Amino acid sequence: MSRIGKIARRSFLVGSVAIVGGVGFGLYKVRQPAANPLTPPEGAAAITPFVLIDAQGITLISPRAEMGQGVHTTWAALIAEELDVDMADVRVIHGPAAKAYYNSAVVGDALPGRDYDKSEFQHSVAEALGVLGKLISFQITGGSTSMKDGFTRMREAGAVARETLKLAAAEQLGVPVGQLRTAQGKVIAPDGTELPYTALAGAAAEITPPSAPALRDARDWRILGKSQPRVDMVAKSTGTAQFGIDVRLPDMRFAALRINPALGGTMQGYDDTAARAMPGVEKVVPLTNGVAVVACNTWLAQQAVDAIKVQWGASPNPPDTDAVFARIAAALDDAPNSTMRDDGDVATLPTGATLVEAAYRAPYLAHATMEPMNATAHFTGDALEVWCGNQTPVFQRNTCAKIAGLEPEAVTIHTTLMGGGFGRRGELDFASYATELAVAMPGVPVQLTWSRAEDMTHDFYRPGAVARFRGAVQNGKAVMVDGQIAAQSAVHQAMGRLAGLPAAGPDKVLVEGAFNQPYAIPNYRIRGHIAPLDIPVGFWRSVGNSFNGFFHDTFLDELAHAAGRDPLDFRLQMMRGEHAPSAGCLETVAQMSNWTGKTPEGVGRGVAFTYSFGTPVAQVVEVEQTEDGIRIARAWIACDMGIALDRSIVEAQMVGGMIYGLSAACFGEITFAEGRVEQQNFPDYDGLRIHNTPVTEVSVLETNAHMGGAGEPGTPPSMPALGNALFDLTGRRARSLPLMHDFDLLV
Repeated sequence: MSRIGKIARRSFLVGSVAIVGGVGFGLYKVRQPAANPLTPPEGAAAITPFVLIDAQGITLISPRAEMGQGVHTTWAALIAEELDVDMADVRVIHGPAAKAYYNSAVVGDALPGRDYDKSEFQHSVAEALGVLGKLISFQITGGSTSMKDGFTRMREAGAVARETLKLAAAEQLGVPVGQLRTAQGKVIAPDGTELPYTALAGAAAEITPPSAPALRDARDWRILGKSQPRVDMVAKSTGTAQFGIDVRLPDMRFAALRINPALGGTMQGYDDTAARAMPGVEKVVPLTNGVAVVACNTWLAQQAVDAIKVQWGASPNPPDTDAVFARIAAALDDAPNSTMRDDGDVATLPTGATLVEAAYRAPYLAHATMEPMNATAHFTGDALEVWCGNQTPVFQRNTCAKIAGLEPEAVTIHTTLMGGGFGRRGELDFASYATELAVAMPGVPVQLTWSRAEDMTHDFYRPGAVARFRGAVQNGKAVMVDGQIAAQSAVHQAMGRLAGLPAAGPDKVLVEGAFNQPYAIPNYRIRGHIAPLDIPVGFWRSVGNSFNGFFHDTFLDELAHAAGRDPLDFRLQMMRGEHAPSAGCLETVAQMSNWTGKTPEGVGRGVAFTYSFGTPVAQVVEVEQTEDGIRIARAWIACDMGIALDRSIVEAQMVGGMIYGLSAACFGEITFAEGRVEQQNFPDYDGLRIHNTPVTEVSVLETNAHMGGAGEPGTPPSMPALGNALFDLTGRRARSLPLMHDFDLLV
């Protein structure tokens, strides 16, 4: 952490006033390179915002948060490949909050369209628009965009650093730069003279870097395309890795909080007499809608805050789960917010076709990260430092600065490793509350740790959703799909919290996983309806795909059975002419699982497919009836990333995403009573265990024209694959989650 403190100093400020200050200025700002936020000590070189070289060695700066997905390893590999260094010879740290670390892929992914059929021109436009993320300093880890964002930029960063070091060596040796080569962290002259990068750092710092060095051909890659040891593996295996909850500072105090459990309700008053009487309690701090205690240790702070008698105001939301879902279902009868797909004519049933109708429901879900929300803040009056695992450093910095009454330049965000994010650590509340406490105790570092109950009760949930589908089959094919999906808008809420943007416009995310599936169905319409509720919702791993994958693919399975067709062949026939990489995934998973469409007594199999985040994923799940309940026995996954930079990490993400989805499908739900969340801890919100987690095989294909994401696409098809397998086993169709309510699952 001390090393980060020496390196990471902001050298710029971007504000909304500057951005709206004129057309010419705005265009200039888009084209102008972002300032390098690194200020290295004397004798060191920060050649780009991503590479720092000093006498100690080479430090690679990752602007994407490491939360277990392996981004630091592959991000470092992208730089190391071009820089000609070995992975074992570099250090990787989180980058500071800075414009230079904007995410260039998120903006392009938000453009309208089905994505799988995007033309080369459209793809180029999306890439070009990615630079707009720089204007709002959109430094964010999410949307399975890290590798798409970094693939070219990080190789360029490594190449720029390499060529700059060669220029420095050329000056020192008096040798033309074209005669120099690099290998293993050294510049090598024709006569065999070797100059380590570390010895060239001081000279390189004085050289203007070249603007566009050539990148290496993929055929010459040494590191990329091969599985690498995780750069965080040793520290995490030995317990020396520092997560947010591990931060320790001199004279630090510890805090716990209670926020109104009636979501959206206020705090009307409290009696803290018992808490203040506890030895070791130093301060009780009222919050906007709750109260916190600062004490000498976390356990005491938690006991003290629980001892406070609070008068809570009522929730403005519907009182219970049934009333909440009644509001969501009613939205289906309102005008749609979006019609992202509208092919053919869904109003007229084709002559001789068989009509199929179904309704589906998916619950609210918590992120349930293993490490609860936490943040440490230190306010000195004229500066603020915050340590926390987070996915949005610039937004965190700006929000904390406002709370502390400081300019953003006076706030430093230290991004730590995090024990799970899944979108939850893109929110601002945990750092905001810690800042409030630090301001109340100037000069004293305060670490705020949420109890598991607070963490579960005050999440920004995956929204509950309902859907109605009408469809038709004729001559063994689907000839119509007409889907309506209703849920709260996670995008509208989250963008309001993060960027102050108004809740307006069609919400593409609400219907993703349904409107953008690569099936040639002549009459095909998907409409999205936003439910008018204020329950806090946000981005949950795979976002709208997580419920639409279940709705859409389950309905396709129902259509297949209504048509008397094998479910896998039924999908494949509609897909082959529409998107070859997707069809390849289905064909591969059929081969892997030895799919025959027939299963023995006591065994069920289901197939499912979802295209999301640029990556098609097909899954087959096998269940078996045991004396103790239905066990998820085996699973097969085929995905097509386009380019798999590290196959072992891609495989791990596909398996992890599938298990995350299966856990939610089996047991996950957030329910409400009297406006309060009923689930308080993991006994109330279970997940798969080793004994009921399937043995899994993964095949990673590389035929897709463009790189897709890895962190989220494994989640959406897992839920319908399991539901379809249960139908094969029991003959009962799974139309509502979690499945534990309708099936005797092994727990």
